Amino acid sequence: MSAAQPLTVALPKGRLAKQLAPRLARAGIAPETFSEADRRLQRDARMGGVPVRFLMLKPDDVPTYVEHGAAHAGVVGRDVLLERGSDVYVPLDLGIGRCRMVVAAPEGSAASPGHVLRVATKYPRIAAAHYAARGEDVEVIFVQGSVETAPLVGLSDVIVDLVETGETLRQNGLTVRETVCEVSAVLVVNRVGMKLRRAEVAALTACLGAP
Repeated sequence: MSAAQPLTVALPKGRLAKQLAPRLARAGIAPETFSEADRRLQRDARMGGVPVRFLMLKPDDVPTYVEHGAAHAGVVGRDVLLERGSDVYVPLDLGIGRCRMVVAAPEGSAASPGHVLRVATKYPRIAAAHYAARGEDVEVIFVQGSVETAPLVGLSDVIVDLVETGETLRQNGLTVRETVCEVSAVLVVNRVGMKLRRAEVAALTACLGAP
């Protein structure tokens, strides 16, 4: 990871990259760099005198690229980071993309005594850890999409999912039972890259840190 090489930063494609553009602009990186009309997956810019290469990735892939050193740093939702269990350094919570990971169930439903709770979720690692921490034995069912449907058709008793406003839950007759964790976007850094590119990572952290 020579200092002559660009600082490689993995960003999630879409809304989050757009929200980051004004902060990165303070470091001299043009907002157009993150145009959604641009189909390039690698985009080069300069942060002060430092060359920077942005990798535009699917959100789930960001921590993988950072952990394995294909990127020095990246931005990802804390939900993705927790679900992947990636071994990365997390120096900064960006305070954007805020939402909650919650347990939700059909309104008025109640668990039967002795019944093993069935939990449908896109986040099996997070859900399992949540219930394990309380010593509860549950059956976690992985569902890729439309997780709200699971309790409505008897696939599960509850769901664990992200909510922003809760409107989708309400429209499907579900209510929040508890909050598992608060979620927002965080800066993640490769542990070796943190040592070898400390100055550049510090500059990136500074420009991303202020709203």
